[in-house]
Amino acid sequence: MSKARILVVDDEPAVLKVLVTRLQLAGYQVYSATNGEEALESFHRDSPDLIVLDVMLPKMDGFAVCRRIRAESVVPIIFLTALEAISERVAGLDLGADDYLSKPFSPKELEARIATILRRMGPAVSVTETKEVPSGKGVMKFGSLVVDTNRRQVSRAGERISLTYTEFSLLELLFDEPGKVVPRAEILEQLWGYPPRRAADLRVVDVYVARLRGKLEPDPRNPELILTVRGIGYASQRVGETATSLAS
Repeated sequence: MSKARILVVDDEPAVLKVLVTRLQLAGYQVYSATNGEEALESFHRDSPDLIVLDVMLPKMDGFAVCRRIRAESVVPIIFLTALEAISERVAGLDLGADDYLSKPFSPKELEARIATILRRMGPAVSVTETKEVPSGKGVMKFGSLVVDTNRRQVSRAGERISLTYTEFSLLELLFDEPGKVVPRAEILEQLWGYPPRRAADLRVVDVYVARLRGKLEPDPRNPELILTVRGIGYASQRVGETATSLAS
């Protein structure tokens, strides 16, 4: 199995050196960049399996870099941010980032989050390519929406809907037992690998549910597939109420 390729982007030399060294010692193949333009060049040249991306960068900030990458790839992105405002962090998640860490942070915590995302993805492969991940759970059909967990693909009326790995993992978690209420804290721990230490941490879950609804629901403001259980978490629509389960 080849080593996972990680691109680390930060304009602070000391931070960059520590992260590159730690990740290399952890067994990853590491590339680095110090500004947004270099980050895009490395992304296209080195095909990383995951990107650690600082928000405040010269030439092109991390948000712009993320927006450009998301236009062509679902490669996982972890933002590093010194921004305190929750709205700024949510903005990064809205662009398609998979997680974020606030500076200052522990390199050990970053390593843990990287490991969680890569474990969810499975063996290291080029994430710009279609990934076949046999899960044995088969195919579910919700009206014109088809969820294929074998290929980690979603389509509506035959047209493919592009989901990031984190978005699909959230979809798979919610639809694993249709109708079951999954608490937000449980979603955070299962998909992101850490428990909520403060209320703001749960915003990651809310943002991703909103992203899924925006892609899957005919009317995201009146969701039918992913339901909110106020004060607790989320649940998918029960199979049989508006959906049909197709065994693989």
